[in-house]
Amino acid sequence: MRWSSVVLAGFIVAIVGFAVSISASQSNTRGATTQQEDVLPALLAEVRGLRAAMEQMASAGPRVQLALGRVQLQEQRVNNLLRRSEEGRGHLADAQRKYDQTQQQLRSLQEALREPRPDGPPAAELQAMQRDTERELARVGADLQRLTGELAVMDADLATEQGRWIDLNQRMEALEQSLVRR
Repeated sequence: MRWSSVVLAGFIVAIVGFAVSISASQSNTRGATTQQEDVLPALLAEVRGLRAAMEQMASAGPRVQLALGRVQLQEQRVNNLLRRSEEGRGHLADAQRKYDQTQQQLRSLQEALREPRPDGPPAAELQAMQRDTERELARVGADLQRLTGELAVMDADLATEQGRWIDLNQRMEALEQSLVRR
């Protein structure tokens, strides 16, 4: 920014110096006053235009940096939620496998109680195992429901954050387009 300001200031000084030398050479001719009056307003208008352009460039830099920072932060949020969502899906899959295994164990115990084997455990022991397995199944089922709910909340949060990221990205593209037009 400062380098472009120095270059622009040097350019303005060169234009003014050139205009002064032109006006000095023309002062020797007739009508020099009329031409000098025409050149100075044109130069003044050009200097004002250059000043406005410099101010626009100076204000655009911080806006672009701020917008870029926001996009990067939002991208980090989205990536963190994606990672957490994937971890949640892994935990949910583990809980579902555990639930299915526990259900299968309960079915096996119920089958063993209906048709006891002579070399198998006594009925009282099978009934105790069945009660324990039913409690385990209820616990695992509650975990499964909790994980499913948490995953649904994470997915909703992820959708919201992705929407914000898309919005910020569109703003950056609009800002880029406005800078290209200048």
